[in-house]
Amino acid sequence: MKFYEVNNKPEKALLISVDTGDFDAEASLAELSLLAESAGAEVAGEILQKRESPNAAAYIGAGKLAEAELFCSNQDVDVIICDTELTPSQIRNIEDRTGVRVIDRTQLILDIFALRAKSSEGKLQVELAQLKYALPRLTGKGRELSRLGGGIGTRGPGESKLESDRRHIMRRINALSAQLREIDRRRGYLRAQREKNRVTTVALVGYTNAGKSTLMNSLTNAGVLAQDKLFATLDPTSRKLTLPDGRAVMLIDTVGFVSRLPHDLINAFKSTLEEAAKADVILNVCDASDPHCAEHSEITFEILKELGQNGDNIITVLNKCDKAGDIYNLIPFGKTVMISALYQVNFDMLLSAIADCLQEKSTRVTMLIPFSKGKVLNDIRNNGKILKEEYTADGSLIDAVMPVSVAEKYKEYIK
Repeated sequence: MKFYEVNNKPEKALLISVDTGDFDAEASLAELSLLAESAGAEVAGEILQKRESPNAAAYIGAGKLAEAELFCSNQDVDVIICDTELTPSQIRNIEDRTGVRVIDRTQLILDIFALRAKSSEGKLQVELAQLKYALPRLTGKGRELSRLGGGIGTRGPGESKLESDRRHIMRRINALSAQLREIDRRRGYLRAQREKNRVTTVALVGYTNAGKSTLMNSLTNAGVLAQDKLFATLDPTSRKLTLPDGRAVMLIDTVGFVSRLPHDLINAFKSTLEEAAKADVILNVCDASDPHCAEHSEITFEILKELGQNGDNIITVLNKCDKAGDIYNLIPFGKTVMISALYQVNFDMLLSAIADCLQEKSTRVTMLIPFSKGKVLNDIRNNGKILKEEYTADGSLIDAVMPVSVAEKYKEYIK
């Protein structure tokens, strides 16, 4: 049974947010609504309160809390979702007042990730993030652990239960971390093999629901699940893509980003995200029809920067241009291509931009390869493109485009 399902009906949710001026609260609340719907909830209402800071006891003030209590009672609300990470006491106080289960933004995102994870690695990553989130909150998990206290019948067993759970979670965290380190080690080995074999990689990154999977399918017929939901794709997918100049590259689809993505999730998915960050070309796919397109692009750049990416090889892909109007004219993006992944508009421009970006890492040279060095010629064919070839008395005279590293490797044959 899905997390947000009661008697086969979606759970009704009340969304609550506090606007402190630190971020665009209305945009964040709209995103929270999409997240809730992606998790299977039905949004019954929203409460937005302007405050200098969240209420330490109950996140929102007493008046808004009373409003939330009345709304939950009248609308039969099943769950309250708050647009930040709450403390255990805040969750408990809101639940005590409203009689409704309370979760925060981080729990909601973790729940969606748990629904979407299909691969064994993805499930390990999500479970690790969930346990790291739960560990410091054990004392506030619910009434089943509330036996701690200072009276008869409240000592001993409660503390034993709490400590037992904490030790169990720590053991599981350590085990999951060890498994993911091994996966990361294998991934590093495969990446080193690709670099050795000079496999060129192009990664799709960007805000969730920007159309990365649709673009992947349109370019490669990958058959990746593409839905109008946040985090429809969680597990990375790789497919071969042939560029106009005949060069073959590996196209990688990755998990999408959201604003204020939980730090534990970034850490858990770090090896997967680093795979994208270390690609030869990165396509930052943005939804050009979204009024917050510029902010979404900036969030992606910030996350890539955290992963050590300086941005030199990033192409901003403004997707859904068929629905965008003139908004793209207002956004300075640097290297930019406008496309429609659904209708395959401007794909020739996109592929040319990828080739041009790769060209910056390539060089065009004339070489004379002795006939006895057939392996050298094969290596150049496999990793570059021979534009012209003629046979002379001294060997094969070629005009070719190849990675700078290949040209350096065979520089003795350059004329």
